[in-house]
Amino acid sequence: MAARNRKKRKIEDNETGVPFACGFHRPTPKQSRKAIGVFPIPTILEPGPENLHFREIPSPKCEDDWLAQYNEEGQSFKYFLKTNPWISGRRVKYAKQKFIPDGKNLKERYPDGKIYVQPLGDFDDGNNSDCSPCIHDLADYTERFYALPVVVLPEMKLKIPTKKGSVICWQDDPSEETNTRKSSRVLSKQRELNHRLSHGHIQLKVDSIHALLRKLIPDDALCLIGLTMADPYEDDSDLFVAGLAAGNQRVAVFSFARYNPCLEFSTEHWYSIWPSKQIDLKTKRQMVLQRSCKLLVHEIAHLLGMDHCIWYLCCMNGSGHLSEDFAQPIYLCPVDLHKLQHLCGFDIVDRYRQLLEFFKRHDMKEEAEWYQSRLEFIDNES
Repeated sequence: MAARNRKKRKIEDNETGVPFACGFHRPTPKQSRKAIGVFPIPTILEPGPENLHFREIPSPKCEDDWLAQYNEEGQSFKYFLKTNPWISGRRVKYAKQKFIPDGKNLKERYPDGKIYVQPLGDFDDGNNSDCSPCIHDLADYTERFYALPVVVLPEMKLKIPTKKGSVICWQDDPSEETNTRKSSRVLSKQRELNHRLSHGHIQLKVDSIHALLRKLIPDDALCLIGLTMADPYEDDSDLFVAGLAAGNQRVAVFSFARYNPCLEFSTEHWYSIWPSKQIDLKTKRQMVLQRSCKLLVHEIAHLLGMDHCIWYLCCMNGSGHLSEDFAQPIYLCPVDLHKLQHLCGFDIVDRYRQLLEFFKRHDMKEEAEWYQSRLEFIDNES
């Protein structure tokens, strides 16, 4: 994963033998409940009996785990209210769309606002053995997760050479739906992307993709998310990055190149990738979709002002490597659910039902069981 400045770790033991980063203290149950930001806690945000739905964050299992590296302060609901630019009385920087300062949430403040998804390169329909996630499934999940409109833009063709000059090509396609193109002509354009090439593999540098996305972002975008099956990196010292968001510019790019459960990756050389095991196609598709959905909504949340979560096991926990990322849950804890509900203005029960329907449709039993159990808990306690 990306190499960044790390806090010196504590010299102390825990149940795994791996210490938290210096200065980090796992919150107590009382502190986690207080971070929810409302008292008494309503049933719909009540964590419930211990370990039923929301567990405390675990101790690090290896020195590369997120909380073994970083001293996260934690963002409570009250701190989120104080610092989030999307719920302030001022228009977010670079936003050009209609803005109503008296609105109570994103839908009211930015009534024309949409999340845009830009496919970069080829994505299949989820039905072949390559197992890239279906873009429209990802958009469907994101729309249910945020209860905000999500628009998939026409695919941007990637032309990846095997030698010099990584070039990205696309066509401007006028669209009445997005109303983002000013010319009626179809223009063919090219842009070079910074990259590195080794042993037949190529990685694209994310800053050059960000520069491209900034030129394409529609005026009514809350954010523009570039999605790709190409492998990205940020700095020369990186093994790889799953993606990177530029929150102040409302653009981000994320890759699913390393989400195939049948592949193994070197921890030393970014270009060393090999098949490791066989998994039936249906299970592989489900795993790729689950991992991709989780990454996408996690990173969009960062663009919308949400920090990493330390209060409970949650899809907003930080991760230091792929194994830690894959092990994290797909649901939001009560603290982050309260933040998102305040930001987006959705009905929590209706959102749970929408997500339950998604997981049932894709036969994702474990995820569906969690949402079904959570709805039953809310219904029984109300």
